[in-house]
Amino acid sequence: MKSVALNAFARSQTRHTGTKKVRATGRIPAVIYGRQTKPQNLEVDVKEMGELIHHSASENLLVDLAVKDDAQPKRLALVQEVQHHPLSGKVLHVDFHEVSETEKVTVQVPVETIGEAAGVKNSGGVLEHILFKLKVRALPKDLPEQIIVDIASLELGKVIHLGEIQAPAGVEILGDKHIPVIAVAAPRTEAEEVAATEAAPAVAGDVEMIKEKKEDGTEAAPAKGAAKGAEKAAAKPGDKAAAKPGDKAAAKPGDKAAAAAPADKAAGDKKAEKRAEKRK
Repeated sequence: MKSVALNAFARSQTRHTGTKKVRATGRIPAVIYGRQTKPQNLEVDVKEMGELIHHSASENLLVDLAVKDDAQPKRLALVQEVQHHPLSGKVLHVDFHEVSETEKVTVQVPVETIGEAAGVKNSGGVLEHILFKLKVRALPKDLPEQIIVDIASLELGKVIHLGEIQAPAGVEILGDKHIPVIAVAAPRTEAEEVAATEAAPAVAGDVEMIKEKKEDGTEAAPAKGAAKGAEKAAAKPGDKAAAKPGDKAAAKPGDKAAAAAPADKAAGDKKAEKRAEKRK
């Protein structure tokens, strides 16, 4: 991988408010770190960084950082990670990993295909891209931006495994050699499509009353909330709540007055007796 020049500046603005101020000036907050150096906050120009990414096959970039007014003005670094805004896609932050020209490094490299698979062209198969990135190790100058795989001879039902991919000179592909990377699968039949649709999980919102089972295996009553809802639905508009078992019968209107009448009559009789005695 050929290194490209990139200007950088030491950054004193940190935290959330500081990074917002940096972006407002047309620069991107960044950080550089390595095994033999302490992490250092940097900032790079938005347009310059955007041009490098735009003209690169991937975001795996080897850069010659020129840090203005720094104790180490020249540094060789890999672009380790680029953070983008989820909606606008603008670059928000860049991580640089300082490397040595004589030391091998390990990175993730994208896999790209060329040609049309024979199984797709002649047999109506479906191309399945299983792994989109491969882990490789090499000297910085030998790192590829991407790994190209020719799939023109790939027949229906065949698979290209990790161990079958030819690595560029000076590059070692890491991982289990039996892992599938690219395959051509047979298309689904109509019966398989129907079976897959029927096996799909129930749509959210479908309600089903399920009775819970007790520990002894017998079915328990529905949940308390469900029972109350059922009772409420069964009651007719205007009906009073049904009396619970053991409750006394509800008194009818006028029963109170009727119950009080005998007592009032007894009191009146006593008063009449007293008046009669006084007259005597």
